Amino acid sequence: MSSAARFPPWLRRKLAFEGRQGEVAGLLSSCGLNTVCVEAKCPNRGECFSRGTATFLILGQVCTRGCAFCGVTQGPPLPVDADEGERLAEAARRMGLRHAVITSVTRDDLPDGGASAFADAVGRLRDKVQGVSIEALIPDFQGSADSLAAVLESGPNVLNHNIETVPRLYRQIRPQAIYGRSLELIKRAADDGRAVVKSGMMVGLGETASEVEELMRDLRVAGCQVITIGQYLRPSSKQAPVKEFVSPEQFKEYEETAVGLGFTQAFCGPYVRSSYRAEELILTLCGG
Repeated sequence: MSSAARFPPWLRRKLAFEGRQGEVAGLLSSCGLNTVCVEAKCPNRGECFSRGTATFLILGQVCTRGCAFCGVTQGPPLPVDADEGERLAEAARRMGLRHAVITSVTRDDLPDGGASAFADAVGRLRDKVQGVSIEALIPDFQGSADSLAAVLESGPNVLNHNIETVPRLYRQIRPQAIYGRSLELIKRAADDGRAVVKSGMMVGLGETASEVEELMRDLRVAGCQVITIGQYLRPSSKQAPVKEFVSPEQFKEYEETAVGLGFTQAFCGPYVRSSYRAEELILTLCGG
């Protein structure tokens, strides 16, 4: 099914949100910060901004990889901004965030893949925002155990790395990524034990339900504790087409399967994204 097909009823919703949308957008702009909400053309941007939240995107706006699903600009990146972490922490303080999510473009051009920038941002958040919980949504760092260790040592509460799709589709959807390498990163983070380990994937790219269940089993064996599953929606005509609009009933089945496999939290639904309502998940896990 082409992504140009009409959305089914469960994917139709209002696009206009009030609340703090303008305030958040203005603050991020004044601090010179990027968000994955804007750069990846996330359909939840209006809702999240209106609630006073956003997912910070560090290390620029340009990704060194060419994933077929992603709306982020791809190409040669700009130099690292050494002051970005300080501005991010200040924005989080002014937004009143209780839970801050930091992600990045993939920077295969950097020796540590950008791990030091994550660690810097986490440290500055700890210094500036009292009581904040922090989620680091990281790339695979090309399998570097040292880069992963640097992020974990900075003390995020949640270590998130998206598996994205089933292994059969990696060559088509994530040609520069390796399924086993991502699983190994998740396993290392789980074995480390200092952070809640989380991962997410998209459906509607041509996977089968049995492949999704097998992926969930792989994640549990690796030690992943929290999973998010959402509907892939094509950011533009440049990305891979949607093959299927997965029904709410199927998402419910995925959630029930995940709980049955032992995930501490499973958040599955058409508009679920990896960092969507992340604060609710961490507060539940921490008993808040």
